Amino acid sequence: MIVGPTTDLAACHALRRRVFIEEQLVSEAEELDGLDEGALHLLAQIDGRPVGTARILIRGETGKIGRVCVLAEARGQGIGAALMRAALAELRTLPGMTRAKLGAQIHALGFYEALGFRAFGPEYDDAGIAHRDMELML
Repeated sequence: MIVGPTTDLAACHALRRRVFIEEQLVSEAEELDGLDEGALHLLAQIDGRPVGTARILIRGETGKIGRVCVLAEARGQGIGAALMRAALAELRTLPGMTRAKLGAQIHALGFYEALGFRAFGPEYDDAGIAHRDMELML
C-alpha cells in the first residue's frame, strides 16, 4: 500500500463518488462543495489502484481533515488509518499548525478515537448522516 499527497483529483473524486454519493447517498451538490482546488489531497493505492482518499483544508492554525473514504472492498486492511496518519504527518510539516479537526460520522467515532482524536460538541446532521466534531492537538 502506498499513501501520500496527490494531484490526481480525478482519482479522488471517483473514490468519493463511489463511497459518498453511490454508497452513502450523499447528494452530488453536497459532496462536490467547491473546496477541492485549495485543498491538499491524499491518495491510497494498492498495486497502483486507487482505494482511498482524504482531503485537508487549512484554516489558520487548524487543519480540517475530511472526505476520508476507502472503497468497500478494501476496508479492514488499515487503509483508513494509514490515510489519517499521512494527513497528520502532512499537517505537522506546516508551520504554525496546532490542531487537526474533523467531522466524524457517528459510527466512526471509535476509529478516530483510536488515532488520538477526541469528540467535542453536540451531534449534528451533515448530508443526512449523524456526525460529531473531533480534534487532535498537534
